[in-house]
Amino acid sequence: MSCGLGAVILLFVLLKYDIGRRVDEEDNLSRELASLQLREQQLNEKIKAVDKLSSDEEKLRRELIERISKINKELETINQNLSSQEQKNQALKESIEATPIKKSTDVVEDPSLGEEQYLLGLKVEGPRIAILIDHSASMTDVKLIDIISRKTRSDPVKIKGPKWLRTKKIVRWLLARLPDRAEVAVIAFNNKARNLGPAQWVRAKDANALEKIIADVDKLIPVGPTNLQEGLDQLSRLKPRATNLYLITDGLPTMGNSDYGGIFSFVTCSSLLGKSTSISGECRKELYRQTLKDSGPSAGTTTNVILLPIEGDPEASPEYWSWTAATGGLLITPAEGWP
Repeated sequence: MSCGLGAVILLFVLLKYDIGRRVDEEDNLSRELASLQLREQQLNEKIKAVDKLSSDEEKLRRELIERISKINKELETINQNLSSQEQKNQALKESIEATPIKKSTDVVEDPSLGEEQYLLGLKVEGPRIAILIDHSASMTDVKLIDIISRKTRSDPVKIKGPKWLRTKKIVRWLLARLPDRAEVAVIAFNNKARNLGPAQWVRAKDANALEKIIADVDKLIPVGPTNLQEGLDQLSRLKPRATNLYLITDGLPTMGNSDYGGIFSFVTCSSLLGKSTSISGECRKELYRQTLKDSGPSAGTTTNVILLPIEGDPEASPEYWSWTAATGGLLITPAEGWP
């Protein structure tokens, strides 16, 4: 009987051990299962991230394909336009090459002919155009010391003065822009005045007459005083009268022809009374005003003045401006490089 009891006890011991071991195994399995579930969750999240990334990449790839397609179409359009423009350019080139070169109709050739008159505001116009050229001694240079130095030298040296060379270019500039149907008279003055060319008035399209005017200009020597009154008196002798006047000078006059002894404003101007060889700026201004009073152009003559630079004559610009403005003309003090 004792043996049977021992067997029963042994059986209970074995069963309890087996149950404990099974509990431990279940715990281990639960932990492994939880670990596997966590890994599964992590893997699922990674898969979702990869799927999202793949979707973004696919979207970006489609956008790039669309952009490339659009750019290719634009390039194709540009190439077509370039090809069309090249054909037009070639056709234009062939047309230009096939066009016969027309002989110039300009009577006076001037390389500076162009749009400069519009930039300056000075336009050569009118049916009867008179050009007055001051060829006094001061028309050689800008600085007084250079003018005085050149006055004592030979004529070939005088005509090479930079301001005088510029003056001759201005005359050509004006002659080259004469209206086709206009007539022109050119008068040169210093202490005396005379008409240049073959006649008082010549037609703007008369090439031979204009060539003679230019030849006469080339013969002028810049010497002597500035007697504007002589030039204006010669202008008044033109028949019919000038409608438009273009005066090329560098300052107010230094000599006149009126009787200044009986005019109070000239009491202190000894040079105009024959008592001195020099004239003050104030006397030059009074002389200029008296000159216009005694010999100014008749009403209806539009006056334009091209005033070249010189030292020591600050009153010239406002005085000439008043004259030109009153007649509807212009005062031009051109830049150094013009024309």
